[in-house]
Amino acid sequence: MIYLALISLLAVILTICDKNAARKNAWRIKERTLLVVSALGGSAAMLLTMLAVRHKTRRAKFMVGIPLIILIQVAIIMFVFNSSLSVSHYSVETDKINGELKLALITDLHSCDYGSGQRKLLDAIDAERPDAIMLCGDIFDDILPPNNTIEFIDGVSADYPCYYVSGNHEFRSEKADELKDILRSYNVKVLEGASEIMEVRGEKIRISGVDDPDTDKYASSTAPYAEQIKRLSAEAETEGEGEMFTVLLSHHPERIAEFLPLAPDVVLSGHAHGGQWRLPGILENGLYAPNQGLFPKYTNGEYFFGSTRLIVSRGLARESTAIPRIFNRPEIVIITLSK
Repeated sequence: MIYLALISLLAVILTICDKNAARKNAWRIKERTLLVVSALGGSAAMLLTMLAVRHKTRRAKFMVGIPLIILIQVAIIMFVFNSSLSVSHYSVETDKINGELKLALITDLHSCDYGSGQRKLLDAIDAERPDAIMLCGDIFDDILPPNNTIEFIDGVSADYPCYYVSGNHEFRSEKADELKDILRSYNVKVLEGASEIMEVRGEKIRISGVDDPDTDKYASSTAPYAEQIKRLSAEAETEGEGEMFTVLLSHHPERIAEFLPLAPDVVLSGHAHGGQWRLPGILENGLYAPNQGLFPKYTNGEYFFGSTRLIVSRGLARESTAIPRIFNRPEIVIITLSK
């Protein structure tokens, strides 16, 4: 917004200066310069100024060219910077269940707005009819108020069992315990180095989860991150590794090496925001992700590690970040488990 304001101001100044120079038969601003400033984002301001001061209104190069530039810019914004909600589907086949289960992965909501009562998000979930909701961290934000998230949790928890692990922003808010209590009040199962057995239509799967590693940086009642990993390891050894289909929830996908010894069938994560700036087919994992740096490895889609599959969501963050998403629509991920 600051950039658009500055380039628009520049466009107005250049147009008025060129108009005054034309009146005085003085040094003129090159037409190429005006068109370049228009193409860089000052098109609307320049066109309005030209019409207001009656400058170059008889030149087709400007009266046709600048509206054409505006149309191209609008198309680019709608396509490249498209931030409308999308749904991605992944299928997992296994001999550990006999029927079919559908899980919805929701990450990095960051208390963003998806319409009145969060209906856009809730309706998209309802259309998929999942059996359970996996909330993989940063559902709340450390700056934006929690209202949108609470509206979403109120709506989704009434219809679906929900499982949650924390993200770094919940801890960064220094209200992690309070936010978890809010979730528990809506019967959301908060996983802190523990597992729950989910049973649907006679099918049983284990949902395990660990808190964000930032639990070690901020004061909370949560156990240290390493201790939570140990708990899950001991649990896997006691209950028999590989006997039940296991889904592990962790906010951080780049921690995958720590989870492989636990032998989960699927690890679900977020945090990377799709790499923020993507070029489909060229820069699939995006330009940058937190804790992974430039040209990250795990930002969206599926990754395979022997018998373990990592599925990473691009998340739902929009207005919570100052950096716009490029070719990187917010997403809900649907994982279908079948025999």
